[in-house]
Amino acid sequence: MQPLVQGYGLIEGPVWVPGRGLLFSDVLFGGVFCLDTQAQVSEVFAHRKGIGGMVEHVDGGMVVSGRNIAFKSFNPSATVTVLERDEGKGLVGFNDITTDVGGRIYAGGLGSSPVFNDGRQPASQDLYLIDLDGSVRTVAKDIRLTNGLGFSPDGKILYHSDSLRKKVFCYAVAQDGSLGEKEIFAVTENGVPDGLVVSQDGAVWVALADGGKGVVVFDCNGTAREHIEIPHPMCTSVCFGGDDMRDLYIVSGSQGLEGDKQGGIFRVRTDVPGLPVPLAKIALSG
Repeated sequence: MQPLVQGYGLIEGPVWVPGRGLLFSDVLFGGVFCLDTQAQVSEVFAHRKGIGGMVEHVDGGMVVSGRNIAFKSFNPSATVTVLERDEGKGLVGFNDITTDVGGRIYAGGLGSSPVFNDGRQPASQDLYLIDLDGSVRTVAKDIRLTNGLGFSPDGKILYHSDSLRKKVFCYAVAQDGSLGEKEIFAVTENGVPDGLVVSQDGAVWVALADGGKGVVVFDCNGTAREHIEIPHPMCTSVCFGGDDMRDLYIVSGSQGLEGDKQGGIFRVRTDVPGLPVPLAKIALSG
């Protein structure tokens, strides 16, 4: 286990971008940053708070979550809103997002903010699919606190963390992106399931927040086989990277530590490579 950087409020949304490094957000204090292969950090996008998930877009930039789903180019340009919140219908924002092999985006909606005081009681929300033409539809309902999303190696199963239920669910995926019935894949006993990734052997690697202190690895049948511990109790997300996709990056928040900027990034080598997250290919307009 190698500590790389520390000094952030709540790190989320880690995603490996070849040629750049590990991109990550600071939910509480804002901004998107890049940790390069020399462990140097630079700012990619300034200011924006609340980004819980990111994916790279084929047009050269990132699709990010938060108060809405938006595209931000690596070259300075206006932000393009992809999917807006709808507070009148109880949709106050978005958390983790991921892409399928075709480039469609799955985005978990929030009924209340898990980190900012918005005056709302915790409320369930839906899982949305943004199709290649930019159209949006609901593909799953009743997620109490949406978090990590990831696909099985064959793309036929979608895994989805529901933190308040302390469960990782799974759905069968149809060819058009629609999802089957929600089924329980695994229940976490230590901490709550947050961000997740999938490795080439079909194992699901789940960050354990709220005292979980690391990552639990589930075999594809839902049996826990390993726990990777970090010295921070608030483990928020996880990401595979490196040239061979065998560098596991584990990110954390400040909760349970002294000070409000103690979140950090750790790296460990793994025996099995992770699956890369496909580029988003949704249409951009606005």
